[in-house]
Amino acid sequence: MEESPQQPVLPRRTEAEFTSLLRELSACGHQTTTLLERVQLPSWSRQPLFVYLGYIAKSEGRVTEADISYAEGVIKALRLSRRQRRKAITWFQDGKSAESLPPRTGFALRLTRRLWPGPALTVALCLCHASQLNGRPSRPRRYRCEDAIDQIGLPVTVSDDIFDSYARKVWIRYAENLAPPASYDQACKLLGVTRRDSLPIIKRAYKRKVSGCHPDKLSQQGLTLEEAERAKERLLRYQQAWELVKRRHRIAR
Repeated sequence: MEESPQQPVLPRRTEAEFTSLLRELSACGHQTTTLLERVQLPSWSRQPLFVYLGYIAKSEGRVTEADISYAEGVIKALRLSRRQRRKAITWFQDGKSAESLPPRTGFALRLTRRLWPGPALTVALCLCHASQLNGRPSRPRRYRCEDAIDQIGLPVTVSDDIFDSYARKVWIRYAENLAPPASYDQACKLLGVTRRDSLPIIKRAYKRKVSGCHPDKLSQQGLTLEEAERAKERLLRYQQAWELVKRRHRIAR
């Protein structure tokens, strides 16, 4: 009977730091830009981070608005000066134009990962986040992310654990938000009511839901492009649910 291959075991110091960062990521709502405001990321790790972000962004041949918005969010979270911002943009462009990973890009992260694993792990978290900006990552995005993580000296299984965290806390929520209601029960669940509630009660619930993601209200909150798009999607689903409820009540008259 063949034995299944063992997964690489992280050194104790790295494992402890990784567990702590995953916990912090969860506390930040799985927003790595918020995480970057809380943890230490040394200046020498900025170049590989932005090169890798550009490399992942071009994985499917076209850099999306979400990729650009995320890179800008990272720049803001790192509080880069105007000069540093220009460098970051140049590094992002370098990664975007690369057909394969530039040699030695992550050398400093690879060199320090055992004694100081925090920077390499934080970069890995940012890369995984960049890979799943539109939900579950496509194969090209995931492969490029894994190549970058391997180059900085971390086992690729690190990305599995990070993506598992997103799958449990983020992707399932987005999937629920993006799924149009197909039945009266689903419409009621989406609006936070029960099938036994009266139409006036359901209407009030619908208005509360719409108010929470209305574009005029959200424009004052400084949302990223990705977050604004999800809010629009939720608004559409609430409207679809309300229309389904109204049709059901018209038929029942």
